[in-house]
Amino acid sequence: MKKYFLIIIISLFFLGCSNNENSNKNPYIPNYSFSVDLNLNFPLYSNLKYVSNPIYYADAGARGIIVIYTGSGYNAFDAACPNQELSSCSTMTINGINAVCSCDKKEYNLFTGQATTAATYPMKQYRVQVINETLIRIYN
Repeated sequence: MKKYFLIIIISLFFLGCSNNENSNKNPYIPNYSFSVDLNLNFPLYSNLKYVSNPIYYADAGARGIIVIYTGSGYNAFDAACPNQELSSCSTMTINGINAVCSCDKKEYNLFTGQATTAATYPMKQYRVQVINETLIRIYN
């Protein structure tokens, strides 16, 4: 009886695990390593103190990064179109709380990174660390 109980417990442990290894891999966007600190006291980044005011930062990621404050934390995504090869039109632009790909006109929600219509890949997301109330670090 103890053996069956142990087997059930172990099998539940393995069934409960998920493989998130490929969740942020995208064949169109290279995996660059970077670390950027944004001081929210600077006028360029002060919009990040308020919900739904994204900013574009050009000097990181494949085509820059788009950062938004969600009310409960920060999201940072690569500004490269996630379903396009890198090209002259593959840098997304901000349209309210969405990012728009210039190549195919697909829109992606900046709260989730998901396309508003069917798409193969979501936006490539980066890690955000809140250092203090005026400094955030975005890195990959």
